Amino acid sequence: MKFAVIGGTGLIGSHIVAALAADGHDAVPHARSTGVDLLTGTGLAPALTGVDVVIDATLSPATDDTSAEFFRTATGNLLEAAEQAGVRHAVLMSIVGVDQVPDLGYYRAKVAQEELFKTGPVPYSIVRATQFFEYLDEIISWTADGDAVRLPSPLLQPVAAGDAARAVVDIAVGAPLHGIRDVVGPEAIALDDIGRITLAARGDKRIVTTDNTAGPFASAPADALTAKDGAQITPTRYRDWLPA
Repeated sequence: MKFAVIGGTGLIGSHIVAALAADGHDAVPHARSTGVDLLTGTGLAPALTGVDVVIDATLSPATDDTSAEFFRTATGNLLEAAEQAGVRHAVLMSIVGVDQVPDLGYYRAKVAQEELFKTGPVPYSIVRATQFFEYLDEIISWTADGDAVRLPSPLLQPVAAGDAARAVVDIAVGAPLHGIRDVVGPEAIALDDIGRITLAARGDKRIVTTDNTAGPFASAPADALTAKDGAQITPTRYRDWLPA
């Protein structure tokens, strides 16, 4: 099968391309750096020519309310081009619990993007993943100040990007779900405890203080970002993934 992975040079996109290639598929990564611009539509037609499945793993350049306009334009251009090219399956990468944290502008924008896939012209699957292990250092840094790290305590169920990519590939090669599949790691851990586990593994002596007003995840309901019924549970544990 032939796949176009939009956002294929990023973290999850590159893992998806690698997993598809390992399975013997023709997988081509596309991004602005390769000449495909979702906002203008430049490069989309040749990128989707002869493609069986397109996977959208793009990120908005901003994480505030302006991301809504980005996704609206980018997704509209992508789905229109996919329909014209005869693509049979469109797969969207999204976020577990995205519809349960309305205070986050980026999450509201992703919900709107999901609706475009649901009502669009191409048979679709939406794969919602939890926070990637690879991004947890960045999340911890958002509320770090000198020797202090303040973190709220909602539960997260983070997943290794490689595990999430494998789940995406398994869905992409099959029939469209016409629905949503959650993909999560094997453990639900409070974000403040993730901070403590991470700093300890790295020999970082900073102290994590629980602060349920700190950072964007402070607005998340306690278990909104964890597995629900029917979620696919991946095997890699965060403590095993961390460097010794």
